[in-house]
Amino acid sequence: MLITVLSASAQKPWKKGGFETRKYRNVFVENGYKKAEVEAKLKEVFNDVFRGPNKVYFEVGDSLGYISDIKNHDARTEGMSYGMMIAVQFGEKDIFDRLWRWSKKYMQHQDGPREGYFAWSCKTDGTRNAQGAASDGELYYITALIFASNRWGNDTGINYKAEAQHILNCIQPREDTSPQPAFPGMGRRPGQEQQNQGPRMMYLIDPETRLITFTPDGFGQRYTDPSYHIPAFYEVWARWADDGRSDFWRECAEKSRAFLHIATNPVTGLNPDVCNFDGSMMEGWGGRRNGGSNFRYDSWRVPMNITLDYEWSCADRKWQQQYGERIQNFFYSQGINDFYDQYRVDGTVPEDNEILPAGGFRKLRHSIGLVATTAAASVMCSHKKSKEFVQALWNARHEPFEDGYFDAYYDGLLRLFAFMHLSGHYQVIFPN
Repeated sequence: MLITVLSASAQKPWKKGGFETRKYRNVFVENGYKKAEVEAKLKEVFNDVFRGPNKVYFEVGDSLGYISDIKNHDARTEGMSYGMMIAVQFGEKDIFDRLWRWSKKYMQHQDGPREGYFAWSCKTDGTRNAQGAASDGELYYITALIFASNRWGNDTGINYKAEAQHILNCIQPREDTSPQPAFPGMGRRPGQEQQNQGPRMMYLIDPETRLITFTPDGFGQRYTDPSYHIPAFYEVWARWADDGRSDFWRECAEKSRAFLHIATNPVTGLNPDVCNFDGSMMEGWGGRRNGGSNFRYDSWRVPMNITLDYEWSCADRKWQQQYGERIQNFFYSQGINDFYDQYRVDGTVPEDNEILPAGGFRKLRHSIGLVATTAAASVMCSHKKSKEFVQALWNARHEPFEDGYFDAYYDGLLRLFAFMHLSGHYQVIFPN
């Protein structure tokens, strides 16, 4: 009876986060999997991304490496910075350093109006497909570099703290006279630029709302992407960036949490791909006309990002727990083994012209990337359904669909992040 009571209590969401306790739940073990079995599975999923036959990580020479979106034949700041975060979490210093050196050599602007920012997409030989940045890349780069500084120090060949501080200084508002990207940020048509339209301000964080922009340029900084909101990262910056802006970053964390309340549907928990800073749907480009107001690929990350803030800070615990159960309830209602990877935020199925294509296919799927992020939300949940989401992820096979579509990159990275969350291996890295 005592064992049963302890097991039941262990599965309740915690009331304090890793910043305070330095402890993390192993939800897999709580749900009956053996610890050794979980560790072996986590290693297997890591190797799928970095070392297996379907890996997306590739080394170049003695000191460089990149992560490729295989189906799009490029390297993106999204994947490069994700890889660095994963590498520092696993203590893989060589992988981390290779990814950072490649990013700095080929992606980061070393001078000019975009100094410090990163070109969001490059060919795998380092040639840039576009010059503009996508704001989530900078968000991950900065946090991963601070963690690397905390874990390995700054005298092993790379001054991680200085590199993070350089980016933090460069993302402050400044005049930008560079050409505007015609399809900015994570847009699917890289390399096209508009004519220079004269001086304007460029910033990663909107100075008025304190919310992250879609892209730090005259076009994309007029709105935001809910999946870019990771309040826990600002808490890391406030503690260890040492850039003199701690109060500002804490305010950004608070504003970002408040934004997620209004950007997620109160019934389904779904959020739009992109939206205005006040959470309202956009019209025109990226809005209702072409499905940008729907829940789709970028949107998948929101359950995982909210989970991360819950795990690390617990600063918005009650709402986060309600959100976790709300979004799991919606996907459960669609069939836990059948739910689609794109919806309108009210839970209805989008028309064909609203479906965002990927890899040459325009099709709704039951994608393992979304299976992963909805399972990660189980860390916040106490309802019985959460166990079924964990089991669904554990049993899901990452393999090609019957029509040949396979995403080793995005699906693979989100799957790995979810296993890190659910095994207690996505942690705040304190200074040694």
